[in-house]
Amino acid sequence: MTLAHKDIDSPVGTLRLVASDKGLVALLWPNERPGRVPLGPTQEDGDNPILVRAAAQVTDYFAGKLRAFDVPLDFRGTNFQRSVWQALLTIPYGETRSYVEIARQIGRPTASRAVGAANGRNPVSIIAPCHRVIGTSGALTGFAGGLEAKRMLLDLEAA
Repeated sequence: MTLAHKDIDSPVGTLRLVASDKGLVALLWPNERPGRVPLGPTQEDGDNPILVRAAAQVTDYFAGKLRAFDVPLDFRGTNFQRSVWQALLTIPYGETRSYVEIARQIGRPTASRAVGAANGRNPVSIIAPCHRVIGTSGALTGFAGGLEAKRMLLDLEAA
């Protein structure tokens, strides 16, 4: 099955949204690392209803009009990765969690490094808010969109 994609402009650059017939599969950054989110072929489809909905919600998020996304998601990863990504969805707007807290939340208290690895492969950044996960010390750590984008997203939510 070929996935549909749509590019949208945002304050952090042009983002690529990718969807299956079930939901959003990926939100990719302008300088996306090849292979971070394995996808296969995609075809541009600006009229795809999931992509239209996701684009509107991402635009509203950046405009400060949206705090919670409700676009359907089609997570593709291991069971562990999907459990981490589901946990990301529970972090409230404007709040942060540490990798250790996420590991505890999913019942794997010693797996904070694995949580970090899964967080780094989050296919739908912003929507599954991996930017809200920080180091135990409060330090900003790796982010697919870059630390500058992570800081910008956290600042947007703190405003």
